[in-house]
Amino acid sequence: MGEWDGWERRSGVAGVDREVVVEVGFVGLGIMGQPMALNLARAGRPLVVWNRSPHRCEPLREAGALVVDEVGEVFRRAELVIVMLANETAIDAVLERGGPGFAGKVAGRTLVHMGTTSPGFSHGLEADVRAAGGHYVEAPVSGSRGPAEAGELVAVLAGEPEAVARVREVVGPMCSNVVECGEAPKALLMKLAVNLFLITMTTGLVESFHFAERHELDLGKLVEVLDSGPMSSKVSRAKTGKLLAGDFGAQAAIADVLMNNRLIADAARAAAIASPLLDVCLELFTRTEELGYGKEDMAAVVRAVRERSDAV
Repeated sequence: MGEWDGWERRSGVAGVDREVVVEVGFVGLGIMGQPMALNLARAGRPLVVWNRSPHRCEPLREAGALVVDEVGEVFRRAELVIVMLANETAIDAVLERGGPGFAGKVAGRTLVHMGTTSPGFSHGLEADVRAAGGHYVEAPVSGSRGPAEAGELVAVLAGEPEAVARVREVVGPMCSNVVECGEAPKALLMKLAVNLFLITMTTGLVESFHFAERHELDLGKLVEVLDSGPMSSKVSRAKTGKLLAGDFGAQAAIADVLMNNRLIADAARAAAIASPLLDVCLELFTRTEELGYGKEDMAAVVRAVRERSDAV
């Protein structure tokens, strides 16, 4: 990546003048955020980053991003700031929402909320950002760590049309597709609808694997049948691979999936929508976390299913 300073970056091509580009800020380099930011940096996007745990920034530094020690520096340098944080409390703390520092961070900037929170939280945050003189776009993503690393996430955008158009261009290197959903919080509602399918589908797959396991079937052949038939998907192949190997390294951690499950259940109850499959999943993921497996991949929900069988 060529050298850049402030709002400008050298093109790296002899005889070509400096070109003015908008610098992007990225806050939150967790399981998803780090590979997402890396794809932006590797695409040549001038990037300034911050993370609460500094060691997560090192791969970004190596990729040419500017790493800063204080989150306020991201907002001072960047016109557009992406936040990919764990939860609503973390977002409010980083933005100093409700305090005197909030307006100084967001005024004149576009805040891009790429994490998963309740739709109500996002709707309120949008109102506060706009009241402070900023712009706001919801941009939650569908996909786990693997698609994040490969730049194959699906981003779902909602907000003011002009701001959405700008964000669509910025998030391109992280995504295989970008879908616009209108005004906020429709992007987050869409993300929750997608995650409802993901959670119930994966739990069904885990139960199928457990059923075969307890009947002493050849699990490798089960995977072969699934991979060869109409139920095969990128998700099923990833999760059966984990189940077969007993490898529960997190692509989407139990704790994160449980948070999503609760958000969906709350949104369903608020709208008087039945969610019978999701409610069972909520019990199973809650129990898996209680058993101490919150940091493992969502396929580890098989541990709660096995416990139920052992209790029969």
